Parts: sequence; structure tokens; C-alpha cells
Amino acid sequence: MTKKFEITEITQISDDLLQELSSLLINVVEGGASVGFLPPLSLEDAKKYWREALTTGVVLWIAKVRGRILGTVQLHLCQKQNGTHRAEIAKLMVHSDSRREGLGKYLMETAEKKAKDEQRSLITLDTRAGDPSNLLYKSIGYIEVGRIPKYARSDNGNLHETVFYYKQM
Repeated sequence: MTKKFEITEITQISDDLLQELSSLLINVVEGGASVGFLPPLSLEDAKKYWREALTTGVVLWIAKVRGRILGTVQLHLCQKQNGTHRAEIAKLMVHSDSRREGLGKYLMETAEKKAKDEQRSLITLDTRAGDPSNLLYKSIGYIEVGRIPKYARSDNGNLHETVFYYKQM
């Protein structure tokens, strides 16, 4: 059964939205996603992140299925004078209940469309080597540009390699 994704750009985070986004963040972190946090992630730490997420140049989308937030992605529009042609993908998250159903790809397409609308010709991103997200990024045309060993720590203390990608629009 194909799920219908409702994608919404968020410009303000209400208390209800804060709770749902925090639950999503906790779910993906507990599931092993490398999005800057380690498990166990407290509800207060998750809420703190979301309260501070919307800053100048950050565009945030949520994806709902049947009224429930199951995904999110951010596009960070570079604010530097020499970087107004580029943007960065950040915090692509899909709830563990909705993985491998096309939601991540749909969120990426949404972010890429916004980048084009904002006249950004280059998008960059990074992710932990070996994560399933690498397959998604390669499948939608992102090019691996390099790796940094021992870049991100996991909950067991091990350091992992991070892969950097780009895509010209």
C-alpha cells in the first residue's frame, strides 16, 4: 500500500510541533541514525535542539502521513557573500516505521526544488559511512567527494568515517 506524504514547510515551531519533532528525533537517534546526537537522547535535549533549529537561512519541512510526522529535512542556505550559490542538506530524518517507503527521497526532492527556487546551484551534505542514507544519496545523483576517518562518535564510543557528497543543480 502506497502512503501519501503531506510535506509542509515550517516557519514556526508550535508546542505541539515541538513535541512531535522531538519524538521523531529521539526515534531516529535510538534507531542508530547519525544526526549529531547519541542515545539515549532526552526529551529536553531534543526540544532544545528544535527550539533553536530555525535560524536565518534554514528551511525546514515536515512530512506527515495520516496526520503523523514521520519525516523531516532541512536546507541550510549559505549566508556568506561568496556562498550564495550553495546550500547544505541537514537532518534528513525518517521515522523507523516509515523507512524504505520513498519518504526520504521525497523530502530530498522537496529540498532540491527549494534550492533551485532560491537559485542555489550546488548542494552539499555529509553522512556516516555505511549508513543506508548513502544508497539514497547516490541513487538521486549525489557524488561522493571524500571521506574523513574518525569523524563522528557512536554510542559505543567508536569513531566512524563520514562521507561528503555534492550535487550540482
